[in-house]
Amino acid sequence: MSTIEESIEVKAPLRSVYDQWTQFEEFPRFMEGVEEIHQIDDTHLRWVAEFGGSRHEWEAEITEQKPDERVAWRNVEGKENAGVVTFHRIDDDTTRVMVQMDFVPEGIKERIGDALGAADRRVHGDLERFKELVETHGADGGWRGEVKRPDET
Repeated sequence: MSTIEESIEVKAPLRSVYDQWTQFEEFPRFMEGVEEIHQIDDTHLRWVAEFGGSRHEWEAEITEQKPDERVAWRNVEGKENAGVVTFHRIDDDTTRVMVQMDFVPEGIKERIGDALGAADRRVHGDLERFKELVETHGADGGWRGEVKRPDET
């Protein structure tokens, strides 16, 4: 299993940054290789992406979501991955976004790419594009609902 940890400061209020992040179907606007995300319901997403020279499809489940704080997920089928994105207020107009993600590279291309840091660079680039999107265009909507961890229900 490989782990990625990246963060970025976005010049926008916490609520706006969080709201834009929860627009999951908009991820292809800033995530390299992500072709499509379909939100099935409040806690399930269907992903289609290309990386490592291959097309991948999988379903992810949001396992925890607290407005303006965090969104955590894990795969329920397909590409093995899990992680959490946390949001931290720096001041009224600055928010730090932190991504922690675990995944299993599949095949020789993905394992070599992972060893060379390709996944880390991709996530870093995705965060840079997310920052630009929010700072340039603001946030489009957002879901303010909460998903409790299984051990909290």
